[in-house]
Amino acid sequence: MTDLAAATLRLPVPGARIPAIGLGTFRLNGAKAVSAVSGALSLGYRHLDTAAMYENEKEVGEGLRASGVKRDEVFVTTKVWTTDIAKGDLQASAQASLSRLKLDQVDLLLIHWPNKAIPLAQSIEALCDAKHRGYARNIGVANFPAAMLDDAVRLAAAHGEKIATNQCEYHPRLSQAKVLEACRRHGVVFVSYSPLGQGSLMADKALATIAARHGKTVSQIVLRWHVQQEGVAAIPKAGSAGHQRDNLDVFGFSLPDEDMRAISALAKPDGRMVKPGFMPEWDR
Repeated sequence: MTDLAAATLRLPVPGARIPAIGLGTFRLNGAKAVSAVSGALSLGYRHLDTAAMYENEKEVGEGLRASGVKRDEVFVTTKVWTTDIAKGDLQASAQASLSRLKLDQVDLLLIHWPNKAIPLAQSIEALCDAKHRGYARNIGVANFPAAMLDDAVRLAAAHGEKIATNQCEYHPRLSQAKVLEACRRHGVVFVSYSPLGQGSLMADKALATIAARHGKTVSQIVLRWHVQQEGVAAIPKAGSAGHQRDNLDVFGFSLPDEDMRAISALAKPDGRMVKPGFMPEWDR
């Protein structure tokens, strides 16, 4: 494994950086979540990703404290659920998250999903206000298609703030070319959730062939594909120490261009796995 302190990406806010690989915690709950978080930090993880909707912020905070790692060495992300992104509601949700985490501030606060019933201008104003109140060092969005990201960046700028990240589903079976282009245009870091396709990629023959050639696991090849792209970080979920260790061990090798292209070519029109009824119309 490599020193993760060097494996970071620059955020738009001067001096701010986000680890290239973080720990996704969706569906990690109870004692298992505490153990997973504490264990991951002991292995070298320095980014923890949670959300109000995950109902595990309390356990994530407990795991952080149990690890013994200093708070200022860990990048903590949480998210405000789509029903709570109106003015006032968003700030209250952020405060509640901090209370559950037992933190004074998170490193990144995200709008989890946009909401068609709440004007985007109002949500972004509330998000910027949460940062002004000191609830978060950085702010961002999740599940925003390209045009909506353009709007969010513009609206945040009107309040003197910058959108730091856009967290979206991304894996070899789902192209996010237009969102990636928008992120790069604005200097926004793209954070991949479900980066391993929720485990569905592990039996892919093309990926297995590439993995065998490099002497790596399929998950390591896919995560290397993520972090080798410009401006992309990933937050794979991993509850066991073995999987956590494997997911960190992706910085000591690189993929040649032909492998990168072959992996990207696995994208399918129906590759999306997360598609709630309230999601915005996505880029084609």
